Amino acid sequence: MGLTHSQYDAIMRVYDRRRISNHHIEEEHRRIAYKAIPELQELDRAVAHCAADRVRSLLTPMEMHAAGGAAVPFRDLLKKLAGGEDPAQKRRRLLAEHSFPEDYLDPVYTCSKCQDTGSVNGKRCTCFEREVVRLFYTQSGLASVLEKENFSTFDMSLYSEEYRHPRSGKSSRQIMESAAASCRQFAEYYRSGRLDNYLLLTGPTGVGKTFLTHCIAKELIDSGHSVIYYSAGELFDRLADARFSREQDKADSPVNDVYLSGCDLLIIDDLGTEMVNAFVVSALFQLLSSRITKGLGIVISTNLSIQDLSKIYSERISSRILERFTLIEVFGKDNRVQKRLRG
Repeated sequence: MGLTHSQYDAIMRVYDRRRISNHHIEEEHRRIAYKAIPELQELDRAVAHCAADRVRSLLTPMEMHAAGGAAVPFRDLLKKLAGGEDPAQKRRRLLAEHSFPEDYLDPVYTCSKCQDTGSVNGKRCTCFEREVVRLFYTQSGLASVLEKENFSTFDMSLYSEEYRHPRSGKSSRQIMESAAASCRQFAEYYRSGRLDNYLLLTGPTGVGKTFLTHCIAKELIDSGHSVIYYSAGELFDRLADARFSREQDKADSPVNDVYLSGCDLLIIDDLGTEMVNAFVVSALFQLLSSRITKGLGIVISTNLSIQDLSKIYSERISSRILERFTLIEVFGKDNRVQKRLRG
């Protein structure tokens, strides 16, 4: 996923803070070592002065040649300052003799691969990719819940072999096994860049629709995709605030283009539980159309049937969903009741 400018800036601020923190650690190491080993401080000062003199001489080559300074190689000058020993080796020896680690004054990096720059040979470092995932977790609003609700914790034993769908005759276990497999496939397809980008989960309350949307979210965030999750009520309330509030700064709105148009996957949970009015119908259609046009993923969960969606919203919304979305029906007894009975 290509990061937006604000997302990239947010990650680079992490690296800025990291470098500042590590610099403070280096300064503290230096203070402690110099206090314990005065000779070490004298050595570093002499080396620093020698280096500064050499730079000045290079900037004034005529004076340097007149003084004959170019005749002595810089490395030899440093060795002379260190009593014939390589300064770096002497520094390590002095540290070891005073019971410090030999690398105590080396630069401190959180990531030694990229030296806290975020890139190695022009490519993103693995630590940068981890920061991307961490940012996506934060922006999704799902960081804590996804630790508990994911494919590895999906409990199929909550679904009975005896409880059967009145129309298909399939058991709730069969239906939910198929639903979970379809959600896994959706996540895999999306990760690999295939075109199955839109998913509608339908079924009664408490059966596992929201849980399955969380499973999908975790799979995609862990693979470096940005995911934003909203309950339908919260989403349309915030859209209304952004649309009608004069005081709100649109750039700081949690539903601006960076979030709704820029994220890889938008999850709208419990569609149909919000207060439906003309604004909601218009906003939902515009949101679906915009993301479909851009090829950005959408997952919707709802207790409503397609027929209900058509009645409550509009035929253009229901036809858009029928045309572009993969429909997955969930079925079973209310899991919340099942868990209470077990407990």
